[in-house]
Amino acid sequence: MTARMEVDEDTAADAAAPRGTASILHADLDSFYASVEQRDRPELRGRPVIVGGGVVLAASYEAKRRGVYTPMPEHRARQLCPEVVVVPPRFDAYTEASRAVFDIFHDTTPLVEGLSIDEAFLDVGGLGRVSGTPVEIGASLRRRVLDDVGLAITVGIARTKFLAKVASGVAKPDGLLLVDPDHETEFLHPLPVGRLWGVGPVTEGKLNARGLVTVADVAALGEEHLVAMLGVASGRHLHALAHHRDPRRVDTGRRRGSIGSQTALGRGPKSADTIEALLLGIVDRVTRRMRNAGRIGRTVTLRFRYDDFSRATRARSLPHPTAATDPIRSTALAILGAESDHIAQAGLTLIGMSVGGLRDVDDGVEQLLLPFGPRDTSELDATVDRLRDRFGHAALTRASLLGRRHGFEVPKLPD
Repeated sequence: MTARMEVDEDTAADAAAPRGTASILHADLDSFYASVEQRDRPELRGRPVIVGGGVVLAASYEAKRRGVYTPMPEHRARQLCPEVVVVPPRFDAYTEASRAVFDIFHDTTPLVEGLSIDEAFLDVGGLGRVSGTPVEIGASLRRRVLDDVGLAITVGIARTKFLAKVASGVAKPDGLLLVDPDHETEFLHPLPVGRLWGVGPVTEGKLNARGLVTVADVAALGEEHLVAMLGVASGRHLHALAHHRDPRRVDTGRRRGSIGSQTALGRGPKSADTIEALLLGIVDRVTRRMRNAGRIGRTVTLRFRYDDFSRATRARSLPHPTAATDPIRSTALAILGAESDHIAQAGLTLIGMSVGGLRDVDDGVEQLLLPFGPRDTSELDATVDRLRDRFGHAALTRASLLGRRHGFEVPKLPD
């Protein structure tokens, strides 16, 4: 465990944390999917493990040290690490573990902002007199996650969300790191530009090609030069982060505007029937989550990634917001049909679907189905949901999916 420049306990104990106090935690489970597999199967502990099949969804740190990363093709992972163990994903197990961890988050502080199934921001600024310093709270949280859920989690602590996230990345795996507000520049500027939030491989390559290797290099460049290089939004964003400016607070009231899921298909030919069957599985997952969250939506969006790594997004709107499987499925299949010729020519490696324009089901805007209108499948949807809630998602599946090797969903936390 590593801690950098702990804050003074008396300062952290103030009922309302001063603006300059490092009281935002970024908690991030280590190699989440792979860690759950190693937790549940002791024979995998200490061995290189990847979760996936066709493409790497997650890799244990033993595999990462051999150069394996997400979303590397499985055959490439085997070349780098011949002794790697490949296990199929178990999303029900990952969701259960995530919920247990988030219960601990919410028991720690009411100010929790979930980012994904395995990470969240927590604001502990008002807990000093009750729970101790942010470092003590972070250490306690890590112990509870390990003892109660059996997983390692890394915690970064800082004054801003951006720096807290960077700190957790630096502290991985299984670490705790505090960035003192008086020493943020010393912490941030020596880091590579890839640590800046939003800098992916392409942007990092552009910056490196211009001699910008560290965050300090970016900070030394005027905002106008970054804007000319990367565009207005990205240039201003990176200039602010390089000077550790991030005014965002932990947001507990925001509700997602969409709910979605995606499936990685791997490279190689796939029949139209296979792609359609996998899309139907995605529709089932998304609509079930919408109903569980009490949300309805109008805009159905499909996302495609092709063999040449190009991408496309196609969307259509429903006449009325709904969470019913049948109309959302029909719309998704219509979008897929319109894209089928291009898919046949370009090949498909990923398909995803989301429903946007979400609102609460009880806000009075849902259009009721008339007896002579589209068939009402609400009772069927409810029955399917109850069966899966009781016996697991795999207890009931579409006939078109039987005997097929499923693609792999990347789940997000329900609203």
